[in-house]
Amino acid sequence: MQTLVIRFFLVLACATLMGAFQNGSAQTKTTRMMLAFPPGGPTDYVARSISEALAKELGHPVIIENKAGANGIIAAEYVIRAAPDGSVLWFTSVGAVAINPGLYPNLPYDPLKDLTPVSLVAKNDELLVVNPDNPANGPVDFVANAMKQRTTMASSGVGSVPHLAMELLISATNANLVGVPYKGAAPAISDVMAGHVDGFFGDIPGLINNIRAGKLKPIAMAAEQRHPLLPDVKTFKEVGIEGVDSDNWYAIFTSKDIPPDELARLNKAVRNAIANEAVQKRLLNAGSQPASSSPQELYDLLKKDTAKWARVIKDKNIKPD
Repeated sequence: MQTLVIRFFLVLACATLMGAFQNGSAQTKTTRMMLAFPPGGPTDYVARSISEALAKELGHPVIIENKAGANGIIAAEYVIRAAPDGSVLWFTSVGAVAINPGLYPNLPYDPLKDLTPVSLVAKNDELLVVNPDNPANGPVDFVANAMKQRTTMASSGVGSVPHLAMELLISATNANLVGVPYKGAAPAISDVMAGHVDGFFGDIPGLINNIRAGKLKPIAMAAEQRHPLLPDVKTFKEVGIEGVDSDNWYAIFTSKDIPPDELARLNKAVRNAIANEAVQKRLLNAGSQPASSSPQELYDLLKKDTAKWARVIKDKNIKPD
């Protein structure tokens, strides 16, 4: 009898310890969200804007880790090698997933095969801006001037979204635009404000404060519709210039082979976080338009944009630096 009592308490003690261990593990679980950009930029801002709401939806902390370098390749490979349990996410803009495959012939990953789409997060249609002293006040003026004279266009690097948006405008108008690549958007924008370069295509979140301060003049949206923060700025399309559409969307991916139920849980958490009123307000005020999706919808968008940018890169014979 005494032996049975001892065994009972041993089993009870083990069960208690196991329960405590499991509860502790649940409490200490974290999701790590990788960014291929340094802190402080538009992508970092949007990721951090949703991270708190996403943590509440998941029930545990979400830690942002900036793994900048190699045009997103470092961050992508890290996520690809991660366990297929959804604990490591990749928050990326369109470049590393839809542009890199066409830009780098020996890219060590295939986003369509090696990653699992979770959800779209935001849309960032490109905006053409110039120095306030530039005589152009809209897309018609700008293109007319660029047809008459050499017009320099800054970009955040060869093969970047600003560079490719410029190439779309050249194809649509035959304007005399000359690309001037920089190492990042910040120095490119600074030189436009200083008048050293004529124009720049960029994400509104990275431009809006300087527009509000009168340091940049908005000219035209490379989009289907006008932007809610800039209702007076026309699109190229509405003045008859077709094909200049460039959306530097942001999205979340994770490693492949993630179980379907875990993917569904992640997708629901991300969509709920994006639908959060405070998150929506913060993103819209910064110029980024919240936009969630199903994993399949994100896959379809990735496939479409990968083909689109590959065509532009091939047609223009663009080579990476």
